[in-house]
Amino acid sequence: MNKVTALIILDGWGMGSNYEGNAINRAKTPNFDVLMRKYPNTLLSASGYDVGLPKGQMGNSEVGHLNIGAGRIVYQDFTRITKAIEEGEIDNNEAINSAFEFVKKNNSTLHFIGLLSNGGVHSHNSHLYSLMELAKKHDVNDVEIHCITDGRDVSPTSSPNFIK
Repeated sequence: MNKVTALIILDGWGMGSNYEGNAINRAKTPNFDVLMRKYPNTLLSASGYDVGLPKGQMGNSEVGHLNIGAGRIVYQDFTRITKAIEEGEIDNNEAINSAFEFVKKNNSTLHFIGLLSNGGVHSHNSHLYSLMELAKKHDVNDVEIHCITDGRDVSPTSSPNFIK
């Protein structure tokens, strides 16, 4: 007799504490309830260190699927970049340093283009601020910042809070 194993991923189906605002716990889910009682199952953590993100940082479908598919923790760009900044590795990044040298040598403008928010899903403002500090440290004075503020992972009206 063949045994069948199924990996079932329910995106957005959190198994949190039971409180009045928890739609999953309040919903009538007879089929799901039978599956949970009848078959072996487990819960997976979907945020923070467990999926290669900083402590307390929410995950998303992409991060979750990547970790499940790999069968191990896959450190995300956010974590790798933050770690490089905190440990000073970014100071020796060849691509960044060559951009600084090019700008100085050609007396041109350095342009930073990217998402600006503290959502941490697709970008984090602390990374831009660190690059700005690094440019200053390298005596790059002509810098222009082109911000993309999509309001997807943070409030659509939050962008003025990041511009100082």
